[in-house]
Amino acid sequence: MNISDVNLKRLERSLKAVANKRRLAILQYLKRHDEVTVGDIASAIKLSFKSTSRHLSLLLLADILEKEQRGIEVFYRLTKDLKKEIGAVLNSL
Repeated sequence: MNISDVNLKRLERSLKAVANKRRLAILQYLKRHDEVTVGDIASAIKLSFKSTSRHLSLLLLADILEKEQRGIEVFYRLTKDLKKEIGAVLNSL
């Protein structure tokens, strides 16, 4: 497998993870707010805490989000290189 195949696999995983209206709403919210908790997101997109957590877990597995624990709260943010990586792969097609 060459490097372009690796990039395509990663892009495929990322696109599959965002191919959901709830996860797109989460990403849209995170784009406007640098770091937020599960509760903040759940309240903003009107989804249960449990469902929001599940969606966040899928986005984390796809390397779309990063998380940081501070005390009892976990803060989520978009990965720094996400936009650049997806743009670079799409431009190479």
